[in-house]
Amino acid sequence: MAATGAFSSRTALVTGSTQGIGRAMAIAFASAGVRVVIHGPDQSIATRVAGEIGGNARGFGADLADPQATAALPPRIGPIDILVLNASIEFRKDWLDITIEDMRAQHEVNMRATLQLLQALVPPMRARGWGRVVALGSVQEQRGNLTHLVYAGQKAAQTHMILTLARTLGNRGVTFNVIQPGAIHTDRNAQALADPAFRDAVIARVPAARLGTPADLVGAALLLCGEDGAYINGATLAVDGGMRL
Repeated sequence: MAATGAFSSRTALVTGSTQGIGRAMAIAFASAGVRVVIHGPDQSIATRVAGEIGGNARGFGADLADPQATAALPPRIGPIDILVLNASIEFRKDWLDITIEDMRAQHEVNMRATLQLLQALVPPMRARGWGRVVALGSVQEQRGNLTHLVYAGQKAAQTHMILTLARTLGNRGVTFNVIQPGAIHTDRNAQALADPAFRDAVIARVPAARLGTPADLVGAALLLCGEDGAYINGATLAVDGGMRL
């Protein structure tokens, strides 16, 4: 864990940080002295979570499925030094049942909003000479299944975007990296994991023999976003207990 105050001059936007992995990362950043922007689609919930985290945390609501709301978010929150692209939409459906509407809904948050936020926030980071961008990918990129065909493809495309930026723009103190979680027990997949047979089948695919928790992602985020990670650029860091193997 980073020492308190290690990031005291930095401000981080963690998208989708009112619950799950995003919330765990936001708490860790706040504990390290970062001024954290809590984001979620609902303003009241984002404000409440910011109050629960305390410190300098601030809450902002913006529906990333709406291009106008996405465009309005950066001006509202001010300069950002650390951008964690955590928010996503994931539909668990057999590939034959995926509709065009499903595909578009996932695309709006997983791809279009990613590009909009990068376009708005990366140039100012480069102008200031310091910045960190971390995108949350997925083990599905390496070990997908037919219930996540579109989601896995979009996550792989997002990773390609981040690695392209790392190669072409990582020369002014800004780094671009991807954390790829495995099977993490979050609110979003709690219902599926409540089925003992499904849960056991998932764990059987993990060499570490357990599900991950949001807290398991914190160390990777702190490393990639701090000074100790200044020379890590263009990395895809799997935090999956070996599930991708």
